[in-house]
Amino acid sequence: MEALSPRASSLLKTLVEMHIREGQPIASKNLQGESGLSVSSATVRNIMSELEDLGYLASPHTSAGRVPTPQGYRFFVDSLLQVGPVEEDAVSVLNAGLNPNRSSSELVQSASNLLAQITYQTGIVTVPKPAASQLRQIEFLPLSGDRVLVILVINEREVQNRIIQMPRPMTEEQLKSAADLINLRYSGNDLAHVKQHIVREMAEARTKIDRYLEAALELAQAAIDSEQEAESVVVTGESSLLNQASPEDIQKLRELFDAFERKRDLLDLMERCSKADGIQIFIGEEAGFDVFGDFTVITAPYAQGAQSLGVLGVIGPTRMAYERVIPIVDVTARMLSAALSR
Repeated sequence: MEALSPRASSLLKTLVEMHIREGQPIASKNLQGESGLSVSSATVRNIMSELEDLGYLASPHTSAGRVPTPQGYRFFVDSLLQVGPVEEDAVSVLNAGLNPNRSSSELVQSASNLLAQITYQTGIVTVPKPAASQLRQIEFLPLSGDRVLVILVINEREVQNRIIQMPRPMTEEQLKSAADLINLRYSGNDLAHVKQHIVREMAEARTKIDRYLEAALELAQAAIDSEQEAESVVVTGESSLLNQASPEDIQKLRELFDAFERKRDLLDLMERCSKADGIQIFIGEEAGFDVFGDFTVITAPYAQGAQSLGVLGVIGPTRMAYERVIPIVDVTARMLSAALSR
């Protein structure tokens, strides 16, 4: 990255800050007024041309003004940005939302919601893959039709609710007996082992024509399969992106939302972030996917004690208030880690 003169750095910093605030191409006259530098407008124009030649600025079509390129934003974030402290209001909201008495799945979901709410961007948090999930208890409650609400208690206090389709009709009494049977046989065992045992025992029940045991095992299998398929990245606050978008951005946003739906690109990116320490900032296509071209992803890892669990962060337009968003992502990660570690 080429070193800039103090004047060029100062003008680039001012231009980026104006563009973040106003969202419009910045003209040299306005930049001269805002910069506070005692230089002529001709000098400002020359420096802007140099910055454009270096790839830090671009001139959109008919406009006389200029906008920062992803490379310009990158230089700004790495060399010119001064991040502020997180506002007290935001810390209070985070404190209330990341209460250590909540289960880890609630805390992770809450972190994504809070990031979206406080930064006005889209919050993303990867859900930790539990090293080992032990089945503590299972309950089946009948719903309308052939649907059953499954309440799974995993590890110490992780409660998960799932709705499954019943493989065959059963009364409320039969559902309760099925849960008692599964709890008696499998409580305290690792879910992966429970899964293997169920498959084997279902085959045995079939050969013995033990219809009742087979039905109970089928229910447990459906419940545990649905638990395994739980989404591994939580995305919230997509509407924030829509609210900030101009009409010409809408198509790009559609493509980004499609990527959220698929989650594969996002998971791949988050996986890469989880291998790095501290705050990661991907501007535009640095994320490795065309679909992120006009967006920035900011992430930070979170942990439980010494064990790294995942990453959280935000996705927003490249034109975001970095000095505010970066410390919020950092503080949220630290506070989530503290809540999970208690």
